[in-house]
Amino acid sequence: MKRVLILATTTGYQTRMFGAAAERQGIDLIYATDRCDQLDDPWRDGAIAVRFHEESRSVDAVLSALGSRPIHGILAVGDRPTVMAARLARSLNLPGHSPDAAAAARDKRLAREKFRAGGLLVPHSVAVSMRAEPATVLPQVRFPAVLKPTVLSGSRGVIRADDVDGFTAAFERIRRVLQSPDVVEMRDADAETIQIEEYIPGAEFALEGLLDRGRLRTIALFDKPDPLDGPFFEETIYVTPSRANAGILTQIETAVTRAAQSLGLQHGPVHAEVRFNSKGPYVLEVAARPIGGLCAKTLRFEQRGERIGFEDLLLLHAAGEPVHGWRREHLSSAVMMIPIPRSGTLRGVDGVQAAGAVPYVDEIEITAKIDQQLLALPEGSSYLGFIFARASTPADAEGAVREAHARLRFTIDPLLPMIT
Repeated sequence: MKRVLILATTTGYQTRMFGAAAERQGIDLIYATDRCDQLDDPWRDGAIAVRFHEESRSVDAVLSALGSRPIHGILAVGDRPTVMAARLARSLNLPGHSPDAAAAARDKRLAREKFRAGGLLVPHSVAVSMRAEPATVLPQVRFPAVLKPTVLSGSRGVIRADDVDGFTAAFERIRRVLQSPDVVEMRDADAETIQIEEYIPGAEFALEGLLDRGRLRTIALFDKPDPLDGPFFEETIYVTPSRANAGILTQIETAVTRAAQSLGLQHGPVHAEVRFNSKGPYVLEVAARPIGGLCAKTLRFEQRGERIGFEDLLLLHAAGEPVHGWRREHLSSAVMMIPIPRSGTLRGVDGVQAAGAVPYVDEIEITAKIDQQLLALPEGSSYLGFIFARASTPADAEGAVREAHARLRFTIDPLLPMIT
């Protein structure tokens, strides 16, 4: 039996999906997660407790816990585990990304520098401390500008500013996000850095790929049909296959390949975000991990009458099994990440049955819990849930998730002000 080590946060949506895939494929999983090491297996998954801000110590802990058990592959789920996964792959003499490449992919500043050195289109940018005075930074800013934390993902803290007043307000707002307890608890050396970039207009795409010893195979190209123009950049709908023409798709794939090479990524899943306009493709990021959350449910693969999920494919690839024969299913698919319309406390959800009755809708999963406090972007980083659809055309799949969303009703009470 092949054995795969998965590094993940305990809050990741995908963890249980990998468990089910491993059972289907006859693969033994070992988890290393940032769970509490003072409790006796609180998640009942036998996970090795790690701390992503203590990489050296955690790598030693994982190697010690593995003992003589052979490991055939490693997967990182989410951004934070990628560097530790790379270090473990090197220690265990397994194919994977190098630690330096994984670190560069996670570092927005360094990634931009490497993309520029690789001859890719890169916006003007500058990185500053969140403790700087906005007025002192303004001479380096080109409007419209996008301000973003360098350590957060999922569009959290990303704000567009079109003028001086907007820039000052955005800077102060991001400063407050970076001072929030959950960010401070990350203990990341770059958690006080704000990146400021020239805004890139254009359509946005996502590429899901597998690197096999430096060679990129595109698994799926997603359209993001909702405009992401700001002031915040909440992603809502992904649709595949892309409806862009072949010339644009080729340029995107070429740019992502060059970006991955510039970072030094070599082996494993990658998730890339790309903007495309009249100048060509701008690679926003190439993350050394697969697509996040439940969005992976949009991807299914077929071969000789068999069908598997994305997690199955990733596990097989990590374990060294051949995956070149698997191709994405013939149907188009779409997912809507249900946005949080306003901050508050979730009190009720109605219309789920009516939404599920929309033609082509596969599944609706409401992940937010009743009485849960919700934060909208740019402070928040989660969604109310996910809507999935499959149809013969991308337009039908997209239309289905939009119609289903229109039938949902969420009751959200305003947050009560804090009394001090």
